[in-house]
Amino acid sequence: MHEDQRRVAAFLDEADLHAPPAYRLLDLTAEVGEVAADAASSSGYGADPEALSVARDEIGDVLFATLALAEELDVDAEAALAESLAKYEARLDADGNAGSGE
Repeated sequence: MHEDQRRVAAFLDEADLHAPPAYRLLDLTAEVGEVAADAASSSGYGADPEALSVARDEIGDVLFATLALAEELDVDAEAALAESLAKYEARLDADGNAGSGE
């Protein structure tokens, strides 16, 4: 387990903030929505893509929510990321496209 996930787990323990995975997933979705709102607003809803900006703390909130979800699901986030990167690398090697094709 990565140190960042350990830090989030310790924070959840110390602050008594453990929650069911469904709650954590809703929290993650809300945080991603805030990132999307920042992006949409700053870029004039896509009219000026060069102006797009997202507040750093919002990215931090998404990372926290993701690690908290992983913790509640007993998923090693570092291992999950390594698996995901390997999957994308294999797709790129196979057909030059990282997308799933779905």
